[in-house]
Amino acid sequence: MHVTAIIPARYASTRFPGKPLALIHGTPMIEHVYRRVSRSATVSRVIVATDDTRIEQAVRAFGGDVMLTRTDHPTGTDRLAEVAQQIDAELIVNVQGDEPLIEPMMIDQAVRPLLDDASIRMGTLMSRIDQVDDFHNPNVVKVVTDSAGFALYFSRAPIPWPRDFSAAEIAARLTELRLLRHIGLYVYRRDLLLQYPQLPKTPLEQLEKLEQLRALEHGVRLYVAETECPCHGVDTLEDLARVSALMESDVSR
Repeated sequence: MHVTAIIPARYASTRFPGKPLALIHGTPMIEHVYRRVSRSATVSRVIVATDDTRIEQAVRAFGGDVMLTRTDHPTGTDRLAEVAQQIDAELIVNVQGDEPLIEPMMIDQAVRPLLDDASIRMGTLMSRIDQVDDFHNPNVVKVVTDSAGFALYFSRAPIPWPRDFSAAEIAARLTELRLLRHIGLYVYRRDLLLQYPQLPKTPLEQLEKLEQLRALEHGVRLYVAETECPCHGVDTLEDLARVSALMESDVSR
């Protein structure tokens, strides 16, 4: 089965303009992401989707595959769908362009359930929460699943809430409670991705500002695979410095 990974990359950013071209050890961040994604065992093609010619030129300079998209897409998923219309791929992976330390294994962990089960139309990832502050942080999205691994809900709120535990008990028993954070890497069957931008926005999606809730509210079963790999997203200059330091000791870069 042909699997294509698409990395949406915008130059404009409120907090960090030009982020995809930020240099980490002399290499643009988008190149770090591209090369790591290319090492996935399940992905046969990697494409950067951008609306900016500076990013397009940077990707071409290191020999990467890139497509220039429209500038008016409201979300990265819309940009993804535009590219999906032009390629021949049965599964499409949406990889964030600000994860220069992404582990190729994470992509494989998200893709394999859809390779094994044709009834799954969309997949994503989750990992254990190991810091109690993350459980209470609205910028860390939490997820709960059913017994088969399909998402029941995503929220910025601390879910599930251990009603009978004090705050101190929650902190002490994090591992036992198995609280889970969502990781924003998605796998779509092509037909669903092409339909997705046409699905009306939903009340919970707009309330929580979480686009994946649109899928749940429209009845899409979303499989959530668990990973132990850490995430190191870059949203600020401070994040960039932290990732740069981590790369000093990362032999796989």
